[in-house]
Amino acid sequence: MADRPIDVKGRLDAGADALDRLRATAPRVHCLTNMAAANLVANGLLALGAVPSLTDHDEEVGAFTAGAGALSVNLGTPDAERLRAIDIAVAAAKVQGVPWVLDPVMIDRAPTRLRAAAKLVNDGPAVLRLNEGERAALFDSADAPSFDGVLAISGAADSIGHHGAVLRVANGDPMMTRVTGMGCLLGALTGAFLTVERDGLTAALAASVLLGLAGERAAGSARGPGGFQPALLDRLHDLTPDDLMRDAKVTTCAD
Repeated sequence: MADRPIDVKGRLDAGADALDRLRATAPRVHCLTNMAAANLVANGLLALGAVPSLTDHDEEVGAFTAGAGALSVNLGTPDAERLRAIDIAVAAAKVQGVPWVLDPVMIDRAPTRLRAAAKLVNDGPAVLRLNEGERAALFDSADAPSFDGVLAISGAADSIGHHGAVLRVANGDPMMTRVTGMGCLLGALTGAFLTVERDGLTAALAASVLLGLAGERAAGSARGPGGFQPALLDRLHDLTPDDLMRDAKVTTCAD
């Protein structure tokens, strides 16, 4: 795929504006996240300025999704009822035009998750967030699903690409790997930005930069993982659009 020039400053400007609009409107993100991450995801959204909802009851999840600004789907800790709830939520999102994010957690470890992820990718998430192992499991095969949305690959630096435009985000701190649910939170924050910014590349970029900045600043004041998580929430709450513009570590790279 041919590279496409990207206006990095323009993308960051749009992300900063989205942060302002998000905090002015307090949009709701419906999150189907895993049990290990639910508390961090909910509190992280609140710290940013969004409102979480988390029900996965099959008689509620469709209505909660239809009325939300975005949907975040995470395949961690799945069971039959949860997978059914995800199907109902995604169907409601498609009918109502609600943008959604898919985080196919550990699909490289379990065939059941991989099959579920392949099906969901065909349902058209706006952003697919995963690590390199998960990406390889999903796409490096003869029967790989087709995907036309934004691909956000997490790692030491995040790579965010769409149609040949690829950005690399180097914000973050190693302490972020010592707290469970950090990737799940990133998916939910991406959903929060999608409520006010329908360009998935910009939404994913803003979420990645802000969480990375919060991690950097929290690590500077925390003694260890136990103090890091509350410090992270405080930093998410305090970050401003000016911080995003000034301290983002974003470069372009080949697709």
